[in-house]
Amino acid sequence: MPSTLSSHIYTMIALAAVGTLLVATLYSYTNSLKTTSEIEQLKNLLDHVATKATELLTVAAATNSSTRVFVQMPATIGYQQYWLRGGNDSSNSWLEGSLGEIADNEAAYQVFLPKGSSVSGYFVGGYGAAVLESYMNGSIPQLNLASLGG
Repeated sequence: MPSTLSSHIYTMIALAAVGTLLVATLYSYTNSLKTTSEIEQLKNLLDHVATKATELLTVAAATNSSTRVFVQMPATIGYQQYWLRGGNDSSNSWLEGSLGEIADNEAAYQVFLPKGSSVSGYFVGGYGAAVLESYMNGSIPQLNLASLGG
């Protein structure tokens, strides 16, 4: 009788271990699907803002005028905060963004803007609409990114 009882106990322990592995695997798979979806939403949002920014920079350069546009932004992506900011170097300007807290040199994605333009400012999700303002700074089209509510 003891050998039968011990084999049942070992079987139950093995089933519990297999069940735990299955649950952990499904949980991991679900999280990866959610993360992939959130990253795709961030990319689409960044592309949308970059398209508006390119349009404004082109209008500023063509008409030598200033323009301000308000872009409705989601408060969060999934349950995560996100951020967008403008950046420049000697030859390019871009918008970049990532999920989570804003950090130096840790942008997950970049979208380049027209050459010869300059971009500054940042937007953090959860602070209302994004404000895109373009104007000519001498002969350089300038874009500022800011938050309406914060």
